[in-house]
Amino acid sequence: MRLDNEQWLTPWEPTSELPWSQRHTPAAYRAMRRISDRRARTGGSLPFAIRWQGRLVGQVTVDNIVRGALRSGHLGYWVDRSVAGQGVTSLAVALVCDHAFGPVGLHRLQADIRPENRPSRRLVERLGFRQEGLLRGYLDIDGAWRDHLAYALLAEDSPGGVFHRWRARVPD
Repeated sequence: MRLDNEQWLTPWEPTSELPWSQRHTPAAYRAMRRISDRRARTGGSLPFAIRWQGRLVGQVTVDNIVRGALRSGHLGYWVDRSVAGQGVTSLAVALVCDHAFGPVGLHRLQADIRPENRPSRRLVERLGFRQEGLLRGYLDIDGAWRDHLAYALLAEDSPGGVFHRWRARVPD
């Protein structure tokens, strides 16, 4: 699926010296899964697959989880182009947010999004994330240091839950 979505995903992916086809082999996927599973077991990450109509269509991850006084994590997600714009990603993100704020006990989720990624910005805004600032030259994405807009959601921003907010939304 990621091979089929190269053009769709490349503008938002970290820069790599390896070609896309080498980064998305079965062996590379297994290595990524081992690293992801290890980080999940130690509490540093919450990786979730997005399944829709019986097939894998994307991923949502809360990564770089910090405990203690911060109790925060960074939210990231991607989805197969074939299901983009159908509410699949926003539903998955809403459910992951509720899990992170509920059983996991986080207080803050941050999503850093390139300014030109309007669909992703709309997704987090509809779920209640607030834009907090501009991160200049923040990440090396698609061959250059790219600015990102910092969005955050606090547990108390959605007292009834993010899923409830998603469910009550007005259709686009």
